[in-house]
Amino acid sequence: MARLPRLVIARQLHHVLQWGHNKDNIFLDDVDALQLLEILNKSAARHGVVIHAWVLMPNHFHLLVTPESANSLTGMMQALGRDYVRHFNRRHHRSGTLWAGRFRSALVDANQYLLPCMVFLDLHPVRSGLVESPADYPWSSHRQYVGLPAPGALPRIVPHAVAWHLGNTPFAREAGYRELVDVAFGAEKKDEIVTAIRGGWALGSHQFVQQMQSLTQRRMTKSLAGRPSKSNAPAAENQGR
Repeated sequence: MARLPRLVIARQLHHVLQWGHNKDNIFLDDVDALQLLEILNKSAARHGVVIHAWVLMPNHFHLLVTPESANSLTGMMQALGRDYVRHFNRRHHRSGTLWAGRFRSALVDANQYLLPCMVFLDLHPVRSGLVESPADYPWSSHRQYVGLPAPGALPRIVPHAVAWHLGNTPFAREAGYRELVDVAFGAEKKDEIVTAIRGGWALGSHQFVQQMQSLTQRRMTKSLAGRPSKSNAPAAENQGR
């Protein structure tokens, strides 16, 4: 089966995932991590991508971003991948690829899933057993959102408009977000996020998916297994037109 083209809609929220090759570590120390984040900053600015949230895990990373154009996201990720591999290979006397093929991404309904995706990122190091609290992990945007000091020149995050609804002042928004992370979200939300990012599908309400589908011929959601029944065939044939 031919691989579907990447689903990217300009000026919409996207959840991005990039793994290391064979799930090998993508940074070995703080110097590597800070260099990766510095290159991310430059690549995002150069290609017109706004960063809302991020987390670096030992062998992969997640981003929540809004690209200015349909080509912005791929341009940023190609520049980031190329420039960081050059640094990593030179510093560690190695050669060859560092990444596990092309990055994965999901189109996200910000109104419904921005905050769950942010919490998903923040709690990832906790779920992986790296720390007991997201505030203990230096390589995510959590500390930037709850008003704690963070190391080095971290990505220049721009809070999404939805995040401003957490409070009328910076202090209220920090407190509101801290409460969200403490409460977390159920397993159902986590599974929905994982399924969307793995498959490259849209993550959002039925209305959001319909609205976005009108902007592209690329299918938004996973097809049901098997052939459609005759009664459903016309709808299936018209999907994406």
